[in-house]
Amino acid sequence: MKIVRNVVIIFLLTAIVFSCGCTEKPVVTLPESITEPEHHIIEPEATIEPEPKTTERISEQQYNNSPVKTEEDSSDDNIVEKKLVTKIIDGDTVVIEGGERVRLLGIDTDERGYPCYEPAKQRLEELVFNKEVYLESDGEDKDQYKRYLRYLILDGENINLKLVEEGLAIAYFYPQNVKYRDEIIGAEKEARENEIGCKWSKEVEPVTEEVEPVTEEVEPATEEVEPATEDIVWSELTGDAINACSAKDHIGEEQIIEGSVVNGYKFKDIAVFLNFEKPHPYQCFTAVIWKSNWDEFPENPQDYYNGKTVRVMGKIIEHEGTPEIILEDSSQIEIGE
Repeated sequence: MKIVRNVVIIFLLTAIVFSCGCTEKPVVTLPESITEPEHHIIEPEATIEPEPKTTERISEQQYNNSPVKTEEDSSDDNIVEKKLVTKIIDGDTVVIEGGERVRLLGIDTDERGYPCYEPAKQRLEELVFNKEVYLESDGEDKDQYKRYLRYLILDGENINLKLVEEGLAIAYFYPQNVKYRDEIIGAEKEARENEIGCKWSKEVEPVTEEVEPVTEEVEPATEEVEPATEDIVWSELTGDAINACSAKDHIGEEQIIEGSVVNGYKFKDIAVFLNFEKPHPYQCFTAVIWKSNWDEFPENPQDYYNGKTVRVMGKIIEHEGTPEIILEDSSQIEIGE
């Protein structure tokens, strides 16, 4: 009986085990510590400060290391040439080997008869005469008078700028001229504020050309000539007049020039200059009255004609790039109605 009971118990236990379907579940082993993924942190790049712009003048070594360009092979780039200066025309014009004239860019100096003409011319002669200089272009190659337009560089120094720094020239730029503009304009401002040189100093006596006295005795006129006191009207000068700013196109011709005198100037006891349309040195045209002819005109002609619209008649000549007519008597000039 005991045996039967034990068999039944074993059978029941076996049935219970199989009916439950108990299986051993797998054990998941976790790592002792979970490490965060390592991220690549991009450090911001150090800010590179741009190098400040300088106005350091180009050195002769830099020129020597760069090829010389000519008008034919340099349409966009600036032309740089090395030439010998053979003659000084005035404070802003020179002649180079080959006979070509060069007008200094970015500046303007006094014309003949004005106070700073000789000082500027003499200083430019001291600086560049009979020396080889680099000619550097900036925009247009030539002006209307077929002069090359250049900056003169000698031993790394801008000669155009130097004349302004020394108070012998003023800044004079066209829109297309951008090189050295800030330097030259700044130099003029500093020279003016500090009263440097002939242009701005109140103490410097202008150097003028000495006029040789006339040695030949002149018989006094037996008939007194009364100076003109009445204005001559338009009808006195016949023919079509041309505008003062067009006079440059008629050099060598007898013409009637019409325009406004905006700047009358008497230079000591030498001459009176009547500048048309713009004041010196930007005038389109100049009428010149030498001292020997002053008695033929109203007293103080520089004031008498100043601010008036006039016509002048005579042969147009060119002096240092400016068209002008020499007036010998009052019949050559008339005041508009």
